[in-house]
Parts: sequence; C-alpha cells; structure tokens
Amino acid sequence: MSAAPSIPKRASRARAAKPDQAAAGVDQAAAGAGRSSMRGWLAVAAVALGIFSLMTSELLPVALLTPIGSGLHVSAGTAGLMVTVPGLVAMVSAPLVTVAAGRVDRRVVLCALVGLVGAANLVSAVAPDFGVVLAARFLVGVGVGGFWAIAGGLAPRLVSERHVARATAIVFGGVSTASVLGVPAGTLIGDSSGWRTAFAAVGFLGLAALAALVLLLPSLPSQRTITFGELPRLLRAGSGVRTGVIITFLLITGHFAAYTFVRPILQQVSGIGGDRTGGLLLAYGIAGVIGNFAAGARAGHDVRRTVVTIAAALAAAVALFALVGGTPEAAIVLLLGWGLAYGGVSVSLQTWILKAAPQQHEAAGSLFVAAFNFSIAFGALVGGLAMDHVATTGTLWIATALAALTATVAATHRRPEAGQRAR
Repeated sequence: MSAAPSIPKRASRARAAKPDQAAAGVDQAAAGAGRSSMRGWLAVAAVALGIFSLMTSELLPVALLTPIGSGLHVSAGTAGLMVTVPGLVAMVSAPLVTVAAGRVDRRVVLCALVGLVGAANLVSAVAPDFGVVLAARFLVGVGVGGFWAIAGGLAPRLVSERHVARATAIVFGGVSTASVLGVPAGTLIGDSSGWRTAFAAVGFLGLAALAALVLLLPSLPSQRTITFGELPRLLRAGSGVRTGVIITFLLITGHFAAYTFVRPILQQVSGIGGDRTGGLLLAYGIAGVIGNFAAGARAGHDVRRTVVTIAAALAAAVALFALVGGTPEAAIVLLLGWGLAYGGVSVSLQTWILKAAPQQHEAAGSLFVAAFNFSIAFGALVGGLAMDHVATTGTLWIATALAALTATVAATHRRPEAGQRAR
C-alpha cells in the first residue's frame, strides 16, 4: 500500500522529461532489447553498405579518368575535378548536415542522403557534357559528407559496448572496401561496358543500400543537437581530436595525391597496360580488406601504435614504388603492400576520433569527415599538379613524405583517450 503513491510521481517525472532525454531513453531501450542480436548486426551491415556505396561513388572516377576525359573531351587534369569537387563539398556538408539535422531521426537522414547519391550517379550515367557530371558530383559530395559524419558514431547505438570495436570496423570496412574493391569493380565494368555503365551500376548500388537501410535500420532519434560553435570549441579543447584531424589531413592527402592517378602510374612507371589495371586494383582491394580488419582488431587496443605502423608501412610501400617499381613484377608486389597498409587507414583514424571524444561522436565525427574529404580533394589537386608539371613519380614522393610525417606526428602525441581524460 505504501508504494502506491510513488507510481504517479514517477509517471509525472517521465512526462516531464526533456525531448532529448526521452529520445535517448527510447534508443537505449531498443538497444537493450536487441543489442548484439541479429537485427543489430544487420543494421550495422546496412550502414556499412550505405558507406560502401557512397564512397564508391566518390572514388569511382579515380580509375576511369582517362576514358571519361576522352568521352567528354576534357583533359585528365580537368577530369580529376570529379574527385576534387565532391571532396570539397563533403568537407562542408559533414558539419552542415550534422548541425542542420537537429532533432530529425537519423534513420530518415541517412536514407535521404544515400538516395540522393544513388540518383546523382544515375544522372552522371546519362550526362550529355562534363558540366552536368560536375553538378551531379556536387550532390554526391553532399550525401557522402552528411552520411559519413552521422553514421560514424552509430555503432554504440546498434550493438553492446563490448562489440563496438568490431561493429566500427565493419562500418568503416565500407570506406576501405570502396577504395579497394568498389573502385576496381567499377574499373572492370567501365573497361568492359563503358564508363557510363559503371556510373549506372553504382547508382543502382545506392538504391539497393537505400532499401537495406529502410528495411534493417531501426529508428534512431536524435540524442542531442549540435551547434556550429561547438565544433571549433571541440578542436580547441580536445588535443586528441585536434591531432586526429591533423594526421587525417596528412595521411589522406598523401595517399590520394598518388592513388588518384594510380592508372597512369601503373602505365607510365611500371609499363602495365590499361587492360590489366582492373584486375590489379581488385587484388589491391583484397589486400586492403585484410588490412582493414587487421587494423580494426588492433586499433581498439592501441590506436596510436596502429596509426604509426600503418603510416610507416604506407610511406615505405609508396617510396619503394617510386624507386624500384619500374617492372610489372615489382609493381604488383608493392601495389599489394600499398593496399594492405591503406586498408587499415579509415577504421584506425575513426577509432582515434571516437576515443578522443567518446561523448561527442557526431560533432567529432563531422570534423573527421570534413578533414578526410577535404584531403581527398586536396590530394587529387596536388597530385594533378605534380602529374602535369613535375613527373608521374612526383605523386609518389608527395605520398611518401606526408605518410612519414603522419607517423612522426602520431608517434609524438599521447594516446587520444589521455587527452579526453585531461579535459
């Protein structure tokens, strides 16, 4: 009898809860009912497929610059804008979409963004001129930046805490797999059926990802709203986040200064014909998938050492490519080493950011995605200038220098979670 009066009091307090707290409670209840269940892992897989489709869309032109340039009557350097434009747009859209999303259910936001990118790729497939392609690539940048920034911190909401590292590796397996499998697959389609068919295939892949998200992703109410002012404050206050952004810029800029032009590098440096490029990039991709999951397992325990190891290995592989990659045999071995090292980059850098700001996943994630995509664009631009005005091997030496600098910066910084505890 004495417990009866407490029931309406608790109900009253529940009704008075703030919207963000109520949303978080719903999310936690849903997670508690099925965390690490098959439904949770299917949701993780759907998000990974979404990231895979978006990053494949962003990077597809890398291996098709020559045929696209010929088909639309522009130079290879100009065709490189198809990589630069979405990278720059994604840099802006990552924080912009994260802030603008406000209290909108994250499931709705993710579905809208992946659908936008799928439609943009279908437009590229039928574009009459290069201007229309660039406009479609602008929309790709909007979708990539916004989706990745929000999706990057979803693993803790979909699986239990002890499975977060594995779920994060799976989600960001979509990023590395896009570089190392999506692009080679697009190359094979482009070489066999034309670049327009490759864009159409990636467009339908995006629509498949949309269907998977609609069917498998649970409702994800906003847990908190983010303001633009919060982003620079996070950079100023969080040494771990700040260092994570710096090493992301250095490593990704270096990689894409060279990788954007991997096709002419293989042809001009190693004497490998264009008809073999797709198969070689597929092998590069398999090595990268192995690297992603190997790095994901290690990054959860010691992310700093993992980043240092990856950056040093990438610097060594690319430097050796410039020095001794003049034969097809040597180039193949070094390309596999390159893929193995780069495969672990995305999951390791994202883990660094999550450890540096465990309570601010979306804000820190938007900064990371902005840096990552700006670096894709900047790297492609720098590599294009080196290709046009220096030498093909100049792209490889840029990648070597920046990867080595990344290893140095990461090695001299304390662990990212230490900076979080200090705050």
